[in-house]
Amino acid sequence: MTAMPVEQAPSGTVTFLMTDIEGSTRLWESHAESMGAMFVLHEQLVATAVAAHHGHLPLEQGEGDSTVSAFRRAADALEAAVQLQRAVAVAAWPGEATVAVRMAIHTGDAAVRPDGTYRSVALHRCARIRGLAHGGQVLVSEQAARLAADDLMGGVTLRDLGPHRLRDLTRPERLFQLDAPGLPSDFPSLRSLDVVEHNLPPERTTFIGRATQLGELAALLDHARLVTLAGAGGCGKTRLAIQAAADRAAAVDAVWFADLAPVADAEAMTAQVRRAIGVREDAARSLAEVVQARMPTGAALLVLDNCEHLIDAASALTEELLGAVPGLSVLATSREPLGVIGEVVWRVPSLDVPDDAASAEQTEDSEAVQLLLDRCRLVRPGYQPDAADLAHLAGICRRLNGIPLAIELAAGRMRVLSPAEVARGLDDRFRLLAGGGRTLLPRQQTLRASVDWSHALLDDDERTAMRRLAVFAGGFTLDDAESVVAADDLDEYAVLDLVTRLVDKSLVIAEADREPARFTMLETIRQYAEERLVDSGEALAVRDRHARVFVDLTRRSAPGLDGPQLATWVRRL
Repeated sequence: MTAMPVEQAPSGTVTFLMTDIEGSTRLWESHAESMGAMFVLHEQLVATAVAAHHGHLPLEQGEGDSTVSAFRRAADALEAAVQLQRAVAVAAWPGEATVAVRMAIHTGDAAVRPDGTYRSVALHRCARIRGLAHGGQVLVSEQAARLAADDLMGGVTLRDLGPHRLRDLTRPERLFQLDAPGLPSDFPSLRSLDVVEHNLPPERTTFIGRATQLGELAALLDHARLVTLAGAGGCGKTRLAIQAAADRAAAVDAVWFADLAPVADAEAMTAQVRRAIGVREDAARSLAEVVQARMPTGAALLVLDNCEHLIDAASALTEELLGAVPGLSVLATSREPLGVIGEVVWRVPSLDVPDDAASAEQTEDSEAVQLLLDRCRLVRPGYQPDAADLAHLAGICRRLNGIPLAIELAAGRMRVLSPAEVARGLDDRFRLLAGGGRTLLPRQQTLRASVDWSHALLDDDERTAMRRLAVFAGGFTLDDAESVVAADDLDEYAVLDLVTRLVDKSLVIAEADREPARFTMLETIRQYAEERLVDSGEALAVRDRHARVFVDLTRRSAPGLDGPQLATWVRRL
C-alpha cells in the first residue's frame, strides 16, 4: 500500500474508514495456505478505493488484517466504502473462499505523526464501531453521517440504527448503516452491549491504552475458565477487567460484575454475587445451582472484583462455581492469586512510560502520558503542553512507575499546580497525591490509602520483611535479602517464603529470567516501606546490614575484575 506524502495527509478534523475481514481466524483454519494472498488482495482493494476518493492510507496503522484510511471529507469516506464493498463482492478470492469485510466510518480530531500515521482518540472509537458490524456492513457514526448528509451520491442512504452502547463503556453512539444499490442491506442486530445481558458499570472517563494487554486477555479467556488479574493497588486491575469483560460480551450470553470491595465476609460476598447475577436469596438452592439455572445451555462470564481481603472465601466460591457450572468462566481481580486449580495468573503491568531519550511524539504516544494528559484536560479543558511541560509530564510518569491511580491523582493536582511544581512535589508523593473523587472508596482517594490497604492485609512477618527490603533502592537478589531481612526475629530460611509471599501480593516484582533472579519494588511501594522502616526504629541496624552486603560484594568482585570473569562482574556491579 502506498501512502500520500505526510504533508498532504488530512489533519485536524479527519474522517476515518476502518476495515477488517470478518472471521479471519476461522478462515485461517480452513484456508491457511491462501490467507496471505487474501490479505494482500484485501489491501489492494482498499488502496484502490481510497486513492479514487482522495484518501490517505497510512503505512502500518492497522493491525493484522485491518486497515485504516483517512479523508478530509466524510462524503469521500462513504463513497470509498461503497466502492470497496462492491469490489469485495465480485473479487476472485484465493482458494475460492467466501470473504466479507466489516467497515466503520467515524469523524474526529486527529494529528499526523512524522511517519504519516495518526494520533487520535477517534481511531479507538472507530475500531469499537467496526467491532459491532457484520461482514458486508458499513456502520457510520453520527458525527460522520451529519457531515456527509448533504453530499451523498445518488442512491446512497443512511439508515438510522439508533443509539448503541459501545464496548468502551462511555457514552452511547448513534449509528447509521450505509445502504447503496448493489450492497446487502439486511443484517442481524448489531453486536453491541445492548443485546447482551450484563451489569457492567458505565465509565465516565476514557479508557487509555492497554490494546496489547486486552488482546492477550481475550486469547486467555478463549481457553482458560479462571483468569486472575493480579497487581499492586492502583495499577488499573478493575478498569482493565471491566474493559476485557466488555470485549468478551460478544462471545457469551451474559456478563456479570460483582464488586467485592464493600463486603466484609463470605456470606455478604455470596449475597453480592447473587445481586450481580440478578437473583434473590434462595435457601433451597446453592449459588451454583442458581447460576446453572440462569444459563442452562449458554456461556457466561462472572467478574469478581477486589478479592484480596476475602481471598479464602473468594477461592472457595470460585472453585464451587467452576466445578458445578460448565459454561461459566471467571475473571477475578486481586492483589494476590486465588490459588484455585486451573487458575491463570496474569500480572497487570504498569502503563508504558517514555524513556529519557524519547522524542516529543514518542512521549505523547506513551500510554502513561496519554492518561496524564487526558485526565489533566478534565480539570484544565483545552490544555496543550509546550515542550518544557511535556518533559515534566514524562518525568512525572516515570517517577510514578506508570501507575494509573498515581497518575490520575497527579493530574488532579494540575488544577492549581504546573507540571514543574507537581514534578517537584513528588519528593513527598504521599502528601501531594491525595484528593481523589469523594465518591471513590477511601483507599482510592489517596496514594497512601491505596498502599495502606495492601499493607493492612499482610501478617507481621510480611510487614517486617517489606519494610526491611525498602533499603534496596535498585533491587536485590535472594542472597541479599537473606542478609538484610534475617535477624533475631526472622530466620534466614524464612526469607525465601516471605519474598515469595510479597511477590504473590504484588508488593515485590520478581525478575525470574535473570541469573541470579532479581527482585524490585515499585518506587511508590519502596518509599512507603521506607517510611515504615524509619517508624519502626530499626532503620540504622537494617542499613548497617545493607552496607555490609555491598562491602562484601565489593571484596568478592576484586579478583574477578582482573580475570576472565570481568564482564560478569561488571554487569553485577
